[in-house]
Amino acid sequence: MKLNLLTLSLCFLLLACNDNKHATTAQEIEPEPTQEFQNKGHELVYQMVQKVGDYQKLLDKKDVSYTLTYRTADGKLDVTNEKYIFDGELSYGYYHKHERTLPDLDGIIEQGFDGNDYWLKNNEEQIIEQKYLDKVKFNRPTNFYWFAMMPKLLDDNLVYEYVESKTINDKEYDVVKVSFNLAEKKATDIYQVYINKETGLVDQFLFTVADYNVIETPALMQVEYENIDGVLLPTTRKYKKSSWDAIVTDAPWVQVNWTDIKFNNGFTLSDFQL
Repeated sequence: MKLNLLTLSLCFLLLACNDNKHATTAQEIEPEPTQEFQNKGHELVYQMVQKVGDYQKLLDKKDVSYTLTYRTADGKLDVTNEKYIFDGELSYGYYHKHERTLPDLDGIIEQGFDGNDYWLKNNEEQIIEQKYLDKVKFNRPTNFYWFAMMPKLLDDNLVYEYVESKTINDKEYDVVKVSFNLAEKKATDIYQVYINKETGLVDQFLFTVADYNVIETPALMQVEYENIDGVLLPTTRKYKKSSWDAIVTDAPWVQVNWTDIKFNNGFTLSDFQL
């Protein structure tokens, strides 16, 4: 009888150990939470971002530097060296040419956002006039947003609406409207993206500029991508006024190009301070 009791006890012990082992294994391989979508439009934008690279991929690269060349429809030229830190969206611009941006300031201008404050220098002298700082408060987040726009289309407080399926120049698109739900702002920007059904990428998009009351008549941006260190970036861009049906005017295009793009430069907070 003692032998049988001992054997039975060992069996219970082994069973308990085995159950614990299975419990631990199940806990270790717990499945990731299922992605939830507002609607079809949200899902299509999510799938697009997985192709170009999400914001975590930018965070992993820490920072970026690049040259921004911007030529207006009437020939005015901006050339600036841009620097960003993705965590906190710190931003700096060194303008070699600024025929469009603050053209009444002669010489080199520098703009910065250090995570708390916006600042401006002209020929190494600080500029404190509010009319100039208001431009900086628009330029710095706008330039950053254009660079990071595709992954940031999954930011919080966004609203998605599937508009339609549309064929343009023999290419089929899913059209999705993306707007902002921000209680503190009466008017916010709207982006209407045209997602190429074959590639899954945004070939073009309509956008407004609410800060300058450009809402009723959007502009159409067309883009071409470049793979930079595993991230697809729309480095060649052009835009002009359009209708909400993506029918553009006969006006010349505004041309925007990003070159010399380098990630992970080792920037620190001091690179963005006045």
